[in-house]
Amino acid sequence: MKTLFVCRHAKSSWADAALADFDRPLNERGFKAAPFMGELMLKKGFRPSIILSSPAVRARATAELIKTSGKLAAEIRFDHRIYEASPHSLRQVIVELDDSISSAMLVGHNPGIEGFIRYLTGQLEPMPTAALAVIILNIENWRTVNDGSGEVQEIYRPKAEMR
Repeated sequence: MKTLFVCRHAKSSWADAALADFDRPLNERGFKAAPFMGELMLKKGFRPSIILSSPAVRARATAELIKTSGKLAAEIRFDHRIYEASPHSLRQVIVELDDSISSAMLVGHNPGIEGFIRYLTGQLEPMPTAALAVIILNIENWRTVNDGSGEVQEIYRPKAEMR
């Protein structure tokens, strides 16, 4: 079995309309939610071995804030395929993981993140910004990730958790 933590980037800023989508930073709410989710991961004992993230500014900041506040030793790998990715593209990123890795975290964007969760589990789960899905994959090898190979163990949404 493998564990996949799927996270949507934290809330981004639309303050500068001249910025390209890729370059949008986190807003104030995002700068609060991302470290909070890292702290939640620390509290729950979630320790992914690697973090795979979109290189978009908001996703990069989310991954870095979660890693720092969650005291995660995991390496962050930025992969351009995660930005604006379809569920199929996200699957391609995951199947390339080394089988010695038992748990991984993916930080990306909607609608790809929600579509990927649905692909893996058959469940349609809303993923607001900074939400974290914990998915147990009934596989031994990452290359065998396929349609319906996982189960949602839990979903943590910042709005509900930060009360």
